Amino acid sequence: MIAPQARRRGQVLVAALTSVLVLLGGVTSAASADDLSNKRKQAEQQIATNDAAQEALDASLEGLSGDLAVAAAELAAIQAQLPAAQQKLADAKAALATAQRQAQLIADQLADAKAQEATLGDTIATTDARQAEIRASIGQMARVAARGGDVSELSVVLGATDSADFVARYAMASTAQRTQQQVLDELATLASANRNSETRLAAVRDKITQLKAAADQKVIEADQARQDAADAKAQIDALVLQQQQKQASIQGQIAQAQEQEAQLAADRAALEADLAAIIEQQRIQREKEKASGNSTTTPGTALPGAWFSNPSATSPIYVTSEYGWRLHPVLGYWRMHSGIDLRDYCGQPVYAGRDGTVVWAKYRSGYGNQVMVDHGWVNNVSLMSSYNHMSSFAVSAGTHVSAGQLIGRAGNTGTSAACHLHFEVYLNGATVNPRSYLGI
Repeated sequence: MIAPQARRRGQVLVAALTSVLVLLGGVTSAASADDLSNKRKQAEQQIATNDAAQEALDASLEGLSGDLAVAAAELAAIQAQLPAAQQKLADAKAALATAQRQAQLIADQLADAKAQEATLGDTIATTDARQAEIRASIGQMARVAARGGDVSELSVVLGATDSADFVARYAMASTAQRTQQQVLDELATLASANRNSETRLAAVRDKITQLKAAADQKVIEADQARQDAADAKAQIDALVLQQQQKQASIQGQIAQAQEQEAQLAADRAALEADLAAIIEQQRIQREKEKASGNSTTTPGTALPGAWFSNPSATSPIYVTSEYGWRLHPVLGYWRMHSGIDLRDYCGQPVYAGRDGTVVWAKYRSGYGNQVMVDHGWVNNVSLMSSYNHMSSFAVSAGTHVSAGQLIGRAGNTGTSAACHLHFEVYLNGATVNPRSYLGI
């Protein structure tokens, strides 16, 4: 029997198998009514998923007891956390790669902007130097003119000594004027180009400032992503280590699990032997009744279309684990689950599913506290039912019970992982799937 502390610990670990419940919140208003309704449905669905996950784990652990059941629950919880941790690591690595790519792109843009800054700076410097040269030439021409170097058209006409001198003087004057205009035009062009270069340089420098800020932000993002990846990797490493430790612990308890399986098999064999003896007694009694003209083979009270009424306190009947073969969580082989588990919380009522006589109400090892009820012969077969893992009895051997009568309280005795009702139906001493006999 699992200690209450171990059961509580296992239940806490089971919570790690399920998602966090959707929280219903937000400001209530007419506009948000549909949203709240959807959230409520999601929450209810999540609760149902959580319950199903816990019930599935409880079912897989039934038949194990003590530290082995706790270790198996802990291992399941650890394994359930690994996919989320691995996804977290993958997301962190992807975020880091994205940040690094973006950082490289920004670095390339920053390098290009700095190259533009340098080029524009050189261009402005070259233009400034040329403007200085031109201004110097203009100053020189002004000084020459001030010293009497008049090259106006009037001076050319008045100063010429003959026609040949006039042509020469005129050509020189024209060249000087063209040169002066070219110099002035070049100076204006250079000034305009410089203004344009300075505007572009200011824009490039603004861009450089923005890119540096973006680069700094990407460094922060990359550092955070790198830390997230390291944290996720550390979490996975810790989970893997815990997983290995739990697996080693379980491996060390394989002998215990095998002993428990052997005990369960022995319990089943003993139960079948007891039922066979009872059926033989029933057969003899039935022959006597036939000879005397009396018969007790009339079926007992049951729901329409079913042989048994609901034996649990949960209505409608809620099955948490089905009848049939299922995989042993530790030993790794398939074994028979010879009844169905019905939702019945600790201390809730357990009812007789049909009229009959209590054969026994006692503790039977892996079955825990068990009530076996004989329902006599129905359709020429011996019909019995058992109610298992109960916390207490309300009947004793020899008690005649009616369908729906209280026979005890649900519990977690025997090799059980959580409070529930394990219900079995026997035809001629062999178990059958109770579903159809309950009409579900």
